[in-house]
Amino acid sequence: MVGDMPKTTKAAAAVMIQATWRRELALAGGYLFLAVILGLSFHWSLVQASLRGNLTTLLDQKHQERREVQFQGVKTLDLAQAYQIWQEKRALFVDARKAEEYQELHVQGAVNVPPETWAELASLELMKMDRSRELVVYCSQESCDDALKLSKKLKAAGFSRVLAFTGGFRAWDEAGYPADTGR
Repeated sequence: MVGDMPKTTKAAAAVMIQATWRRELALAGGYLFLAVILGLSFHWSLVQASLRGNLTTLLDQKHQERREVQFQGVKTLDLAQAYQIWQEKRALFVDARKAEEYQELHVQGAVNVPPETWAELASLELMKMDRSRELVVYCSQESCDDALKLSKKLKAAGFSRVLAFTGGFRAWDEAGYPADTGR
């Protein structure tokens, strides 16, 4: 078909294709420019914080604000408080990390309730315990929300004394506190 066209028609078709490509590229460029402008305007505070070198601080602050709203009513512990409770043997420590992480190393005496089991909490051995027993829930590190999430679920399941250790296992391990491997 194209081979049957006269030379002038082929040239005209090529010009039309070239014009279409230019128009499409200009349109795509316009969309890209608009996206950049909108992105910068919606996140201007992040851009400014980044330019000042304060982005990490701002993001940590926003994360903490979100946590306070999302996990309202969940009591938290720091490393010293968690260790004191562990020494006094006042609570059962609950590891909210994946089973592989728990088996590698965990707080001595802790039980594992990995995230993949949370949907069916009722079927866990933990649920057969006295609901007034104090529980200290932890996950991997301070930036991890799994301890807070599981604490909220345990409270909703009827446990009345649930505390979330927000420092996580990393802080526990770095402090040199007792840890175990395996089950």
